Amino acid sequence: MISELDKLRNVWLLPHNKSVNNTELPQITFNDLTNSIISTGPFYYYVIDFYDMSLSHISPSIRDLHGFDPETVTFDDVLNAIHPDDQAFIAKAESTIADFFHKNIKREKLLKYKKCYNIRGRNASGGYTLFNHQALMLTLDSNGGYGKCLNIHTSIDHITSYNTYQYSLIGLNGEPSFMNINPDSTLQNTIKFSKREIDVLKCMAEGLNSTEIADKLFISDLTVKKHRKNILEKSECKNTAQLITNCVRQGLI
Repeated sequence: MISELDKLRNVWLLPHNKSVNNTELPQITFNDLTNSIISTGPFYYYVIDFYDMSLSHISPSIRDLHGFDPETVTFDDVLNAIHPDDQAFIAKAESTIADFFHKNIKREKLLKYKKCYNIRGRNASGGYTLFNHQALMLTLDSNGGYGKCLNIHTSIDHITSYNTYQYSLIGLNGEPSFMNINPDSTLQNTIKFSKREIDVLKCMAEGLNSTEIADKLFISDLTVKKHRKNILEKSECKNTAQLITNCVRQGLI
């Protein structure tokens, strides 16, 4: 019987997903990394190359959080640290995401999205920690196959111990974001935020009031209030505090 981890590996090895040739990694600077990372707690990152499943650019903090030697850790080590009860969700989520981009969106759009979900990973003490997983595709091959991807895992135990078993697709460079997607549902039933709503949401997370947001985004107070109302209604949150907490959990802000 095929294991859940093998199902997960198979998603990345499908002919329309896997890169058939090596891809050149763009120059990654510290600023690039910090701009990509939603740091709400201790975190580590690495770059996975789906061409040969090798790791590079591994942050030393992987030792503190998992007990792995950054010089010798492999992708299988990271996968095997996933809680057994979370493996089926991750395999289904990754399969759903890959299928969505393959069938509904131009392949190059993969470079304009960050995928996020929560997973439990075995920590350095032998117990399990809840991590927010963020993945940003850095390269594709000439056929649109997966190349190199930046993965960031942030400990969020201090925020929540509850795993929603949902994923989010965070749009970059003006792309819409899809929030709180159940792998068994369709994107038509998910929360979809526009670029302007994301801009307003990020300002709310900074603690700005409606007038300050209007000044920063060069829009009217009335427009800001309309966006705030729409954001709360779409997210089904009772107040701003609940909204911000949920968005941090999902890696949106």
